[in-house]
Amino acid sequence: MAVHATILAGGAGTRLWPRSRRGQPKHLLALQDGTAPLLRQTFERILPLVDEVYVVTEQHQVESIRAVLPELTPDHIIVEPVARGTTSALGLAAMTIAERDPDAVMLSIPADHIVGDGRRFRQTIRRVVKLAAQSSQLVTVGLTPYYPATGFGYIRTDGQVRFGRTTGLKVMEFIEKPAFERALRFVDSGAYYWNLAIFCWRVETLMSQLRQHSPVHHDTLREVLSSRMAGDEAGAATLYADLPKDAIDYSVMEKTDRLLLIPARFHWIDVGSWSEMHSILPKDVAGNAVFGDHLLIDSESSLFDVPGKFVAAIGVKDLVVVESGNALLICQRSRTQEVKVLVEHLRDGQFAEYA
Repeated sequence: MAVHATILAGGAGTRLWPRSRRGQPKHLLALQDGTAPLLRQTFERILPLVDEVYVVTEQHQVESIRAVLPELTPDHIIVEPVARGTTSALGLAAMTIAERDPDAVMLSIPADHIVGDGRRFRQTIRRVVKLAAQSSQLVTVGLTPYYPATGFGYIRTDGQVRFGRTTGLKVMEFIEKPAFERALRFVDSGAYYWNLAIFCWRVETLMSQLRQHSPVHHDTLREVLSSRMAGDEAGAATLYADLPKDAIDYSVMEKTDRLLLIPARFHWIDVGSWSEMHSILPKDVAGNAVFGDHLLIDSESSLFDVPGKFVAAIGVKDLVVVESGNALLICQRSRTQEVKVLVEHLRDGQFAEYA
């Protein structure tokens, strides 16, 4: 049973604005000096563990994807006409792969995460793939949360189940992006995992779950694939654009009773905000992360990313200052999750050119 990995490389470029933009989303960035773009790192991390690797992306990102992964052949880039959420993206990928290999096991992994401890990561992925193949269930990877994040899903499990020689945890509850107070209760309880958005399933399993929990996606994606096979890309694009823009976390994962979890034992960071970016960068004794020449007086726990400029600061604390291209961001480190909202306002108003 062949394993087909799909790297989700869509993204609107909102959370690390202004470095990340619509035309330069996070997975195309090298976030640390001397490192490859996150997409390249993800590709090389997963390549030895699977039989085939695909990238799922939007049409306008195809050329950028090819520049980062020149060895990827055109038939291994699954193109969304427009972004319509992860339910559509993963459903399209599963159906495309099923046409080539009906018995395939499909592994889905985001393009823009940072993973440490490669050995434990590989062990986890092998176990996930084996469990998905043997169980005909949906399988996800969970990490014990260490702060009440509101941007992740939370998963509660209840006991171990065995399929052949492989075991997993039965998922009893999946709550996507809870409010802060609820997330805090989950963390304090010690009974929940973060969802890392690493999924695995047999393609037929996902399609049956889409048919049950989101029939509009299942049926419309069938039509999209038929149109593509008939050479009608314009018709396929029209159908796809009308799909609901739903995350698979809501459309399937919160509803299914066929979800298993494998605990993660590796280091993982989503880098979903400038505050998280600050956490992974080298810092001075006062906790400041600064690029280039600088002089800081009585300043602490801040991030300054102002390329080509000397940085001077007096008496600042927990501040983020980032300049990129024609835009400058200044915000409190505790509010960097709101950058996404700021970018949405930019795109809807008179300053769309800066988004």
